[in-house]
Amino acid sequence: MGNSIQWEKKEAEEVGIASEKLKGLEDALNYQAGIINSMLIVRKGNAVFEKYFRGTQIEDIHDVTSVTQSITSALIGIAIERGDIRDVNQKVLDFFPEAAGSSDILRQSLTIKHLLTMTTPYTWKGKEPLDRIRRQKDWTSFILKSLGKSDKLGEYQYNLSSAHLLSAIISRSTGVSAREYANEHLFRPTQMRCIADQNMKSFSKEAVFGKNITDWIKDPQGYNTGGWGLTLTARDMVRFGYLFINKGKWEERQVIPESWIEESFVQHTEDFGYMWWMREDQEIVTYVAAGIGGTYIYCIPEKELVVVVVSEMDKMIIDRWELMEEYIIPSIMD
Repeated sequence: MGNSIQWEKKEAEEVGIASEKLKGLEDALNYQAGIINSMLIVRKGNAVFEKYFRGTQIEDIHDVTSVTQSITSALIGIAIERGDIRDVNQKVLDFFPEAAGSSDILRQSLTIKHLLTMTTPYTWKGKEPLDRIRRQKDWTSFILKSLGKSDKLGEYQYNLSSAHLLSAIISRSTGVSAREYANEHLFRPTQMRCIADQNMKSFSKEAVFGKNITDWIKDPQGYNTGGWGLTLTARDMVRFGYLFINKGKWEERQVIPESWIEESFVQHTEDFGYMWWMREDQEIVTYVAAGIGGTYIYCIPEKELVVVVVSEMDKMIIDRWELMEEYIIPSIMD
């Protein structure tokens, strides 16, 4: 495998993919072009499939929604490697001393690993109150105060609040925003788009969840949203996924520690690693960075394969797995 992606497309068979399956995939995508914006397939470091729909182009940016949390997780791994954070067992309250006066054992016991694996209990039941959070003057304080008192640590509870705390931890441990840290240590080294500072004129629904997102939104304290609100190009998403099948290396640079890649892909709870999901099909394990509305990065390290699907935001779209299952996985010839 190469150490970066070659964008000059190779014939599918040259990298062990059956071209007739890709033709079937293209036909299927034409029926879904009203929803899907783009789809890219990279195998063995070579782009073999790259299609854009709905008038989108290579340089267009997309709100990657909760794919953002997988980026935040990678930044934690980089920060640990660089010594900005001690390790995943470091206590969350180390970074929020203003919340440390509580006698609550749960809050005192909370670690970075609990945040990464979403095993942090919150008082809300069912749907996470993101709309309520965006109306707070201090998001991190509200999230910390929302930690459950009767629930047990270690039980999986999906949420984006934990990722936001991780972003705040990156800022408090490094002195720069997650955006600045990502630009220096992740985006620029992999030739991804460097993200500008987004001017938050308000924290309205449109500003926080809508079409006004152009870079990477942030909360009133300036902490970038750890679980959503980041924009990337489709090729940026492929570059990020490629790091996770190439043991963290880009060209000759170790961008993400190899040990962090391995730890991120361990099943910690509920088919969930460090803000990556895992799925097994036909005895092949796929690791997934997933965004609500149908935007996904699929990584299959054993097959040296990265697939990116970028969709128009549609909350009715649960998954794009049928494309992987019907066309892409069966196309692999070796």
